Amino acid sequence: MSEKTIIAPSVLSADFSRLGGEVEAVCRAGADWIHLDVMDGHFVPNITFGPPVIKAIRNRTDKVFDCHLMIAPADPFLGAFADAGCDIITVHAEATTHLDRSLQAIRDLGKKAGVSLNPSTPESVIEYVLDRLDLILLMTVNPGFGGQAFIPSVVEKVRRVKSMIGNRPIHIEIDGGVTPETAPLVAAAGADVLVAGSAVFKGGSEEAYVRNIAAIRGASDGAMKKAA
Repeated sequence: MSEKTIIAPSVLSADFSRLGGEVEAVCRAGADWIHLDVMDGHFVPNITFGPPVIKAIRNRTDKVFDCHLMIAPADPFLGAFADAGCDIITVHAEATTHLDRSLQAIRDLGKKAGVSLNPSTPESVIEYVLDRLDLILLMTVNPGFGGQAFIPSVVEKVRRVKSMIGNRPIHIEIDGGVTPETAPLVAAAGADVLVAGSAVFKGGSEEAYVRNIAAIRGASDGAMKKAA
């Protein structure tokens, strides 16, 4: 959907002792969105943060807050994440019984609606909700932990989802194992938003973040142009 790659660093890999400063630094370094991985220790085997932390860093940037809810159930908490300042709220298809209702609820809150699919979940589950979607997030690792290895078989899934979308204005986002080496694979297949945690925040300084983001963006944009 985008002509250039949108880079969405995941603050899961940031230094939590100075989270607000990390958000500011990564934005200055070239981040387009800020990706917020919310985990509950139930749907996924880890616990991260919730609406209060998001609200506390919301005033550090005007960049899009891209909230990825890896929680079940999600519906009772949608309002809290909207109030905290999230611009895009993504729920897992596997975590809700009534996906259409969840997506409608997000849009009723005035937010953009996304759906995420685990690596083993077929894209057919979103066929009948495409017109309620602003974003499709495809997991290229199993959710729950940062720093996992990219699952190559999802690349073909990206192509199939791109075909399903047609002319609809829906972003395809990739989350998991994104590096300068894997970014071109998914960009060529049709992804336009890349989430990167450890690949962006490695080095621990703003100068390192600039280099890391530029490397991912350059590799992805090059593949996107070749595929166009």
